[in-house]
Amino acid sequence: MLPRTRKGAAMNQHVKLNRRSFVIGTAAAGAGLAIGLDLPFGGPAVVRAADGSPEINAWVVIRPDDTVVIRIARSEMGQGTLTGLAQLVAEELECDWSKVTTEFPTPGESVARKRAWGDFSTGGSRGIRTSQDYVRKGGATARVMLIQAAANEWKVPAAECKAANSVITHTPSGKTTTYGKVAEAAAKLEPPADVKLKDPKDWTIAGKGLKRLDTADKVTGKTIYGADVKLPGMLNAAIKDCPVFGGKVKSFDAAKIANMKGVKKVVPVGDSAVAVVADTWWHAKTALDALPIVWDEGNNAKVSSETIAKWLAEGLDNAQPAYVGNQNGDAKAAIAGAAKKVEAVYSYPYQNHATMEPMNATVLYTPDKCEVWCGTQNGEAAFAAALEASGLPPEKVDVHKLLLGGGFGRRGMTDYVRQAVAIAKQMPGTPIKLLWSREEDMQHGKYHPITQCKLTGAFDADNNLIALHYRLSGQSILFSVRPEALQNGMDPAAFQGVAQTGEAAIGYSVPNLLVEHSMRNPHVPPGFWRGVNVNHNAIYMECFMDELALAAGQDPLEFRRKLMGKHPKHLAVLNAVAEKIGWGTPAPKGVYRGIAQVMGYGSYVAGAAEISVTDGSKIKVHRIVASTDPGYIVNPAQVERQIAGSFVYGLSALFYGGCTVKDGRIEQSNFDTYNSMRINEMPKVESVMVPSGGFWGGVGEPTIGVAAPAVLNAYFAATGKRIRSFPLRTQNISFA
Repeated sequence: MLPRTRKGAAMNQHVKLNRRSFVIGTAAAGAGLAIGLDLPFGGPAVVRAADGSPEINAWVVIRPDDTVVIRIARSEMGQGTLTGLAQLVAEELECDWSKVTTEFPTPGESVARKRAWGDFSTGGSRGIRTSQDYVRKGGATARVMLIQAAANEWKVPAAECKAANSVITHTPSGKTTTYGKVAEAAAKLEPPADVKLKDPKDWTIAGKGLKRLDTADKVTGKTIYGADVKLPGMLNAAIKDCPVFGGKVKSFDAAKIANMKGVKKVVPVGDSAVAVVADTWWHAKTALDALPIVWDEGNNAKVSSETIAKWLAEGLDNAQPAYVGNQNGDAKAAIAGAAKKVEAVYSYPYQNHATMEPMNATVLYTPDKCEVWCGTQNGEAAFAAALEASGLPPEKVDVHKLLLGGGFGRRGMTDYVRQAVAIAKQMPGTPIKLLWSREEDMQHGKYHPITQCKLTGAFDADNNLIALHYRLSGQSILFSVRPEALQNGMDPAAFQGVAQTGEAAIGYSVPNLLVEHSMRNPHVPPGFWRGVNVNHNAIYMECFMDELALAAGQDPLEFRRKLMGKHPKHLAVLNAVAEKIGWGTPAPKGVYRGIAQVMGYGSYVAGAAEISVTDGSKIKVHRIVASTDPGYIVNPAQVERQIAGSFVYGLSALFYGGCTVKDGRIEQSNFDTYNSMRINEMPKVESVMVPSGGFWGGVGEPTIGVAAPAVLNAYFAATGKRIRSFPLRTQNISFA
């Protein structure tokens, strides 16, 4: 099956292209491979979609039957961004929502059009919050142009016309026309220099819990994911990378499997991997398993979870160097002279993304063109990887983005794209689909960073918290993935949730505070894992807040409130969740409560859990409540789903997750050793939305951070036992 061609993204670089050569270059790739836009190089400036419909601007195409095609640059991996962005464009466009459909632009198209669609990256809960302004302006600009086209036809002032539900009306005369009828004329107009956006209080499409646009196709099996791609003459590739990160291929004996069924070729991939290309993936996988490979595992083969833990523990020593991410007063001196102090050490393990769809990409390479089909969280990064791996200029490369069968940060990486291009280059003219096995996917990920944290709190004689020292030891994602983002060697993202200011700031005021990071980077590669550093920082801080409250003899909620006077938005979500859970009123018999709060990705969130415990080790999570203030809410129904989904992710990691290292390699290889929650274990989830306006925060990731500490604090309330290392399965604690 040949997937419908998607459209555009771009590298942030200057590319010398003229429109005529760009169209000819894409068309030369053959039927089904052209980008699908007819870019003008003479005559009226009308850009046309593949079906001939006029493009009003980069975001909006109007078909003669009034169908509105909204271009979505961000990726869709189940989080609902596609629908949310379409709502924002449609809101300003004043179109008929029942006639809205969407499509993805491609990086190559965006390059040719000077990055018309802006940022394609979809991570850090940025899909809507960092593109809402310009996509809304795209919709508003198109509306103004459509109205002007109708006014020109009627020879009346545009100010006398209004648009609603894809119909333009001349108010004095009552004349009407539809978007489809004036789209051609509108596409020829000069866009207005500036447009006014609606006040969110006047929204009629955005802000509503509308059904998602991609659900029906998923339910009926029409949706094409990367693993579904089929091209004429396509072959399949299976790959095996060195099991130890940093190792290499020493040798392999291709002759041993050359005559196995379906095998076409055995190829090296970089210096660390080998791939087998065959007529079917199973034939490729079977032959690969039989292929004799000798690995050079290097010194990393000596590394284990125990050696990593020991190294990180050394970083908790104050004598070791550390980067200071947040500081006021003199915490060390205040602790030294305190009437009472409390100390605890926590640790958090590697976590796997474990997406349901393993990494994959399909590539057709010729010396004149390189086409890639894949699910990616960043079309521009995938495009850049394809450029580098293919060695071709930008006008000869493109990436067709498909819906993702799970992302969670993993598909923001481009290793699988580079591999697929490298394999296809060795078989030019033949489409090659690379699909990782589940074992390859689980053992060659980019893992949630491993960390430890030593926390010390100090009180005066009246049980007032006067000092807090938060010392983190562990990996830096930016050091591995984006070293250019380090600040004088420091990873600012390591302080998510405990930073002084910004979109992940601490919610407490302590007279003497020191937050620091002793950076230690084991060989296992870290990556952005849904919620990222907020996950462990929220556990460390919020569980320790309960420890401090206990030491002070105070209620955990009241203790937090006393520290949050200068943080009204943090306090507001905490109060909202406390009210919803019924904090301060008796819980049902045998049920215990825990509470937590954090800021992440520009949003303020809090969570509260109700649990019961049997035999000290069987936890039944009855109920979790989350409150969130993301500033504005585009689709409240989708926010509720994201909260529930984030709790699945957070609680699965707490109870079942955790990746261990033995002989330099990840031990967990499939879902039998890296489990996830089942439906019968899922608690009732309730959401309290308190959008305060004036800013745009994220939705998909922030609430993950409060799930685990809320449950852990409830577990202490039930048992008097404090858990400080995870996952819970290693403590013989499980779901009831």
